[in-house]
Formats: sequence, structure tokens, C-alpha cells
Amino acid sequence: MTTWQLQLPDAEATERLGAWLGETAEAGDVLLLVGNLGAGKTTLARGLARGLAVAEPVTSPTFALHHGYRGRLPFEHLDLYRLTPAEVEAAGLPEVWEEGRGVVAIEWPERLTDDAHDLRPEAPLSLFLVADAEEGRLAHLEATEGTRAAGWLAAVAALAAPPP
Repeated sequence: MTTWQLQLPDAEATERLGAWLGETAEAGDVLLLVGNLGAGKTTLARGLARGLAVAEPVTSPTFALHHGYRGRLPFEHLDLYRLTPAEVEAAGLPEVWEEGRGVVAIEWPERLTDDAHDLRPEAPLSLFLVADAEEGRLAHLEATEGTRAAGWLAAVAALAAPPP
């Protein structure tokens, strides 16, 4: 497993991490956004859209479930908070990431599995956000070694590294 973590002191830093992800993303990339309510998942997705050159405002798809945007690559933003895995499957949402046409960010990916379902995308980049009142947020990213997601993670970490 390839991992990387960084401290995000404020919403601007969270959005900047998202922008780095968008700038280095390729068609077919899937980002799983894990974190409690208010951890910054939608803020990060807003930055991802900015990095993908999406011009329109990005809002939380909590009630719509899925928002699609046009940018350098298509950007699909899903929020599965209110769904069961059976409902995700019945709505045809796995097709969004299986098509591989653009970049997909999935909030609440925990809703993709239960005893009867495993709808998780193959080899995604997982991003865990933990809110801390004193320190802002901690972002922990992980990807399976040897996958495109691991290369994506390396590219983002290189952008974030201070110049020598």
C-alpha cells in the first residue's frame, strides 16, 4: 500500500489538495472521500473540480446523489450518504465509475458494501479526512501499489513537496 498524509490547517488548504488532485488526474481516476460530516469532503471535491478546470460552482450532491460537471475531463461527484448498497446498485451508479470517461469522487464510499454487495471501484485512491478543531484537518491518502491510483498519489505528493 502506498500512503501519504498531510496536515490541512484550513479550508483553503483542503481545497488546494483537491486542486492538486484535479491537476494530476487522468480519465478513469476514482477518489473515495471518507470522513465524518463536516470533515471537508465537499470542500476537497470543490478543489478537485477547480484542478479539472470546471467553471461552474460545485455543490454537495447530498440530495441529488450525483452531479456531473465539464472541465478538462468530465467530473462526476457522488454522495452516497442516504443510500444502501442495494440502492446504489439499483440506481445504476456503479456505471459512473466503471465507464472510466472522467474523474469520479465518491463521498461516503462505506455505502458501497454490505453482506450481499461489494460495489467498490477497482484500485481507487482513498482519501481519509479527519477534522481536528485545533489543527484543522488531517488528510491520509492511500492506494494499492502498482496501480494508476498509486501513480496519481505520487504525482500529487510531488506537487505538494516544497522546492529544493
